[in-house]
Amino acid sequence: MSLEVSNINGGNGTQLPHNKRELLCLLKLIKKYQLKSTEELLCQEANVSSLELSEISESDVQQVLGAAVGAGDANRERKHVPSPAQSHKQSAVTEANAAEELAKFIDDDSFDAQHYEQAYKELRTFVEDSLDIYKHELSMVLYPILVQIYFKILASGLREKAKEFIEKYKCDLDGYYIEGLFNLLLLSKPEELLENDLVVAMEQDKFVIRMSRDSHSLFKRHIQDRRQEVVADIVSKYLHFDTYEGMARNKLQCVATAGSHLGEAKRQDNKMRVYYGLLKEVDFQTLTTPAPAPEEEDDDPDAPDRPKKKKPKKDPLLSKKSKSDPNAPSIDRIPLPELKDSDKLLKLKALREASKRLALSKDQLPSAVFYTVLNSHQGVTCAEISDDSTMLACGFGDSSVRIWSLTPAKLRTLKDADSLRELDKESADINVRMLDDRSGEVTRSLMGHTGPVYRCAFAPEMNLLLSCSEDSTIRLWSLLTWSCVVTYRGHVYPVWDVRFAPHGYYFVSCSYDKTARLWATDSNQALRVFVGHLSDVDCVQFHPNSNYVATGSSDRTVRLWDNLTGQSVRLMTGHKGSVSSLAFSACGRYLASGSVDHNIIIWDLSNGSLVTTLLRHTSTVTSITFSRDGTVLAAAGLDNNLTLWDFHKVTEDYISNHITVSHHQDENDEDVYLMRTFPSKNSPFVSLHFTRRNLLMCVGLFKS
Repeated sequence: MSLEVSNINGGNGTQLPHNKRELLCLLKLIKKYQLKSTEELLCQEANVSSLELSEISESDVQQVLGAAVGAGDANRERKHVPSPAQSHKQSAVTEANAAEELAKFIDDDSFDAQHYEQAYKELRTFVEDSLDIYKHELSMVLYPILVQIYFKILASGLREKAKEFIEKYKCDLDGYYIEGLFNLLLLSKPEELLENDLVVAMEQDKFVIRMSRDSHSLFKRHIQDRRQEVVADIVSKYLHFDTYEGMARNKLQCVATAGSHLGEAKRQDNKMRVYYGLLKEVDFQTLTTPAPAPEEEDDDPDAPDRPKKKKPKKDPLLSKKSKSDPNAPSIDRIPLPELKDSDKLLKLKALREASKRLALSKDQLPSAVFYTVLNSHQGVTCAEISDDSTMLACGFGDSSVRIWSLTPAKLRTLKDADSLRELDKESADINVRMLDDRSGEVTRSLMGHTGPVYRCAFAPEMNLLLSCSEDSTIRLWSLLTWSCVVTYRGHVYPVWDVRFAPHGYYFVSCSYDKTARLWATDSNQALRVFVGHLSDVDCVQFHPNSNYVATGSSDRTVRLWDNLTGQSVRLMTGHKGSVSSLAFSACGRYLASGSVDHNIIIWDLSNGSLVTTLLRHTSTVTSITFSRDGTVLAAAGLDNNLTLWDFHKVTEDYISNHITVSHHQDENDEDVYLMRTFPSKNSPFVSLHFTRRNLLMCVGLFKS
């Protein structure tokens, strides 16, 4: 439907549409939406009377609109659908580009698969015949060279030959590489090489191998003496050797940091300084001490015997001044929210509660309480306990979030507007008076997501809750009105994890789109986008000083990001499966990571080195947390077991036997650091939480 009017303000020069019925329908629609001035002008220009307009029914309007929309869609289809000749031309161009890219993969005009296989066979024999002191480091070159030869054979179109090559030599590799090889065997066409994430990553970034200078010299001598141009070409294009002076590493030391899709971390990846210290605490003494009264003269003639007023005693808990940490960032390194008096009172309450904390040790283990979610036909996908241990939030597969009160106090909502106006805003307990006692409930539900909820996170002030979902959104919920106040959009795939900063205001999320993002609650756009992982980012955690963020990925690496610059400042390799959980130590120097490979690894953030690997679990480690005093590490997983580790002893042994960047400790006997194992009956652990008094709270899902 079209309407052409050359002069809308004057009576002359008006060109009426050919179909007057369409014009009348248009006027009827304008009248419906109460556009009076437009209606009057158009009626005047087209010389339409109100009687003619009254004869048009609503069905006539709908019929004309439907015809107009259908004509528009047909025009768009004719415009955008290419002709058969155009389609054939585009297909030919695409095939030509793919063929050109595959030719780059092969990079050999006289490609001979048998020649490549023979070269690999000779390399394998060289590694097997080398001295034991060098054999373990030299064997690290087999996996990347095997994979690159497989790519070349597959790119040449010899799929069955490529598959036979992998099946024949995969037994030479360590077990943690088999999963990656299995995924590569699923590639059925040469063109699929151009779309596979691992293939693209290995093309763009070199596979890193840490090797002693002696081992590296032996390897170079072999490919030169044998004149293995095939292997030498692959090494120069796709491998990077990070050599060091000293003895070659043994088998355990080589395996400890291996497993990543792109090998080990380069030394320059962990060169940048990290300010892992904690920020200076708030001075609570000024908040609790009343202002001094004006001094009275001692020689008052009317009251010569008046006793002198005693100065109020200082609280010994608050008079302790926190020492400045030389490794801490400056307080203004990143903008942090200014604490309100109510926030300071919350921190003061937390400090008083922490003063009653139980000191944990091997002889005095924490008490543990287990909350089991029963009859959850929707499926519990995540659980989180608030910092003050008063609320439990669970996310479900049916897109809902449910919150329970863990204390006798019920979950209340704000009073109505009229009641709020009557309150004295200057009263000390204004936050309590704002809530309606009659609205108290033991549990509340939050609805809004359109996919399973994968993580919930309470704000430090306990008045807000974050949730992330498969629907690629993050929602911020008010725990005063029990409603969604903001929806954050930026990720384009499911969001796996979201965490609030310890100082509030900021939060971080991670997604299947291989990125993590830093947000502020008052902005609907991400402040930083952390890019570098080769696969989806599965878990994320804020550093205690809010200046850094740690991420764990399906590419089997752990990274530390600087919130100020957005750069990766630590890259840590060693896991043999996707990283599923992260936790920072209370001091901020150490990071613990749990994985699908059943292992827990402790990292030193000062240099990015591996401290030790803790082995006991027999399934994915789903949750890790440190006690409030930092002496105990608790971990739990899908094997229905909770383990407690003596983290104080771990750090003592590490500092007393400090290791170099190229060498780290052998895996320790698990019983050296393991304090206790607690099995649940038939409930996998979903979440762990230490209270301020070091009581351990666990949440699990009962599986019949």
